[in-house]
Amino acid sequence: MANCHDLFLGYHEDISIGSSKKNRMITSKEGLRKRIRKWFKDNHPDYEPKFFIQGSHKMKSGIRTKDDICDLDDGIYFFRKPDVTSTTLQNWVWDAVDGYTDTDPEHRKKCIRSIFAGDYEIDHPIYYKVEGEDYQIAVKSNGFEASDPKAMVEWFEGKKDKSGKLIRDVKYLKGWCDERRHRMPSGLAMTILAGNAKDKIVLNDRDDITLRDILKEIKKELDRDFKCIVPAKPNDDLFADYDETRKSNFLNALKDFINDADAALKEENQLTASKLWKKHLGSRFPEGKDEKQQSNRTANAVVAGAATSTPWACE
Repeated sequence: MANCHDLFLGYHEDISIGSSKKNRMITSKEGLRKRIRKWFKDNHPDYEPKFFIQGSHKMKSGIRTKDDICDLDDGIYFFRKPDVTSTTLQNWVWDAVDGYTDTDPEHRKKCIRSIFAGDYEIDHPIYYKVEGEDYQIAVKSNGFEASDPKAMVEWFEGKKDKSGKLIRDVKYLKGWCDERRHRMPSGLAMTILAGNAKDKIVLNDRDDITLRDILKEIKKELDRDFKCIVPAKPNDDLFADYDETRKSNFLNALKDFINDADAALKEENQLTASKLWKKHLGSRFPEGKDEKQQSNRTANAVVAGAATSTPWACE
């Protein structure tokens, strides 16, 4: 069967955020922090902002979209109870960052977004924390709700393997969703689904086999119960608002990807196999060599599903 492991590594390198872009993002992050600190000192000195990088940047699972855009989440924390509404607190942060970029900031539901046009975005979700209570995130026009992004990062850290396979698989899944779009699940949802699936399969030395097995485990679990529960407060279901059309779109895309992944793993010609992967991962996935590859008993056993599952983990 065709071994596309090295092609996946090439794809991973292509969708990963390069050092120059990372450096620009960090410089912008520091510039925004300085601006926010000064604004609050000048306008609301009783509110002292603290910061924590979170999300995919913290988990090292961020990707460049096919439009060459990426994002960084820099949480703003106030260790006091606000005496203003959640929307007002967000508006203050909007005022603080306004003018830092040529594009006006966006006031989104749970963050203020600074847009560095054609390059990257920096999101500022806003929290407060008082002793004895959970972290609370500001929600536009809807008050505050419990949310603990640090716990989400800790959950993912506990799932990661030393070889970095889970991180790569999360990025492959994000690349797939970015390629398809059409209201595919968020990066957070795919991170949770992959993390849960990883505990129930045997990680293979080959990334093509491992990704296929993770896709199958995700589908198996969603067929049983179509939910994606955040493993940290507020422990909400990221699929709760999916209507039947959006649910069917995702499940059908997942089924098609699995079918082509199975076919690619059974294919002897690497070029033919790579084209099956490209159907779902897009033009950034490299094409293989137009040659047949020798199969081996171990690989074929895995492809046949002889050694893909471990006993179910506790839930």
